[in-house]
Amino acid sequence: MERKLRILIAKAGLDGHDRGAKVVAAALRDAGMEVIYTGLRKTPEMIVEAALQEDVDAIGISLLSGAHMTIFPKVLQLMKEKGLHDVLLFGGGIIPESDILQLKEMGVGELFTPGASTLEIVEYIKRWAKDHRKELQTT
Repeated sequence: MERKLRILIAKAGLDGHDRGAKVVAAALRDAGMEVIYTGLRKTPEMIVEAALQEDVDAIGISLLSGAHMTIFPKVLQLMKEKGLHDVLLFGGGIIPESDILQLKEMGVGELFTPGASTLEIVEYIKRWAKDHRKELQTT
């Protein structure tokens, strides 16, 4: 039996601007995915714990605070420690291109900057799922 993709959308750190995260969450939901939105000001530990509890396929983190070089590596470390080796970590926000390259080298998936289309984000997750999750519904 097929199941829908389950995506956790999180706002990490002290960043209180969540409009973009809510827009992405709505777009993923409208594309047929189950979306869990954590709300504001979550720690990496809270994000990874929620991902475990909700049995998600992907974690999307929205960061506008400049803390991306701290938050993403910490989430990756916790994901590895908790055995979430098959969960996609992606994100978005105000992230310089040089930092995007570094984060991708560490194992973070795609990072979307302001102006990225929600269709692009939806298609990226569907492509990832098609390659990594044979049992999931990706249409």
